[in-house]
Amino acid sequence: MTIDDHTRRVFDTLLEQVMEDLPDEIHSLIEEVPLVVEDRPSARTMREMQVESAEELCGLHDGIPLTERGSSEQPTLPDTITIYRLGILSLVLEQMGEVDRDELRRQIRITILHEIGHHFGLDEDGLEALGYG
Repeated sequence: MTIDDHTRRVFDTLLEQVMEDLPDEIHSLIEEVPLVVEDRPSARTMREMQVESAEELCGLHDGIPLTERGSSEQPTLPDTITIYRLGILSLVLEQMGEVDRDELRRQIRITILHEIGHHFGLDEDGLEALGYG
């Protein structure tokens, strides 16, 4: 799948709508943990995450979960949350057979909340139990 300018604009418009609908607490968190949007993960990220196709990765929390931080932590780069247009678009296309805007908006929301969950130390099982797996 190729992400052209039109697809990127549609995705980003839906992302803005999702962001507007998120609770204030999430907005406060995103001020501390920036949300980055990219078309696809880098080759390095794919190797590190052990994924073979860029379409497999919808998002990534890069940093140390709050539950794993200690008071004597060495300084590190700030945490970031990245969502990948290609992974989310591919997921919607696979599920719906087309890029349905309502489903795309839903998957963007799920991906953002999933990665925020990782920031707070939730693992895949915990996220699945909350409906963000």
